[in-house]
Parts: sequence; C-alpha cells; structure tokens
Amino acid sequence: MKPVPVKETVSFEDFEKLDIRVGTIVSVLPVEKSNKLMKLKVDFGDHVRTILAGIKYEREDPKEIEGKQALFVLNLPEKKMAGELSQGMLFDIGYADKIKPCLAMPEMAVPNGSRAG
Repeated sequence: MKPVPVKETVSFEDFEKLDIRVGTIVSVLPVEKSNKLMKLKVDFGDHVRTILAGIKYEREDPKEIEGKQALFVLNLPEKKMAGELSQGMLFDIGYADKIKPCLAMPEMAVPNGSRAG
C-alpha cells in the first residue's frame, strides 16, 4: 500500500464535533436486501444502536466480531440503507486504502460509551 497525502487541515473545534465512542458489538446479522451490509447491534453502555456496515465479504465469518469492542461515530445523521436504518458508522481501518479492513479497537477493555479524542 502506498500512503495517500494527508487531507487538508481541519480546526480542533471541527474535530471535536465528531462523537467517536467505544461500543461492544452484541450481534452481527445479514441485511436481507443487501449483498454487503451486515446489521450490528452495538451496546454503548446507556443505550443500544443498530449500525449497518459493509463488512459481509471482509472476513470469512462476519460473526467473529461479536463480543468485540470497536470505535463508532455516533453523531452522523441516521441513514436508511437496503430498507434498514443505520444509527452511526463503524470506524474501521483499511477500507479507504483498499486493504483488508480491520476494527479500530481499544487495546484493553474500557466502559462502553467511552469517548475517543
């Protein structure tokens, strides 16, 4: 992989607008009307959200991420995809660079809902 140039500078205030939190992936289910989307149920400590992610073909068994903690962006507008509503975005590594994606995960267990940044 050849790294791409760094994106243009954003203000710290703009960065702080992103709400990136740790959640535990409780379940991973296929989305019936999609070839690539999986429906993640994610526990953020004080609530559970449904987050759709295009990970169906990124790993042999997408269910292998059940029980793992990962980073998610929570304050994006809800988005309907393939008839399902997504309430955030999985913050993964590699997809944009066309390498095998992996989860962005804390190095040790932290409380669900912990904020990144």
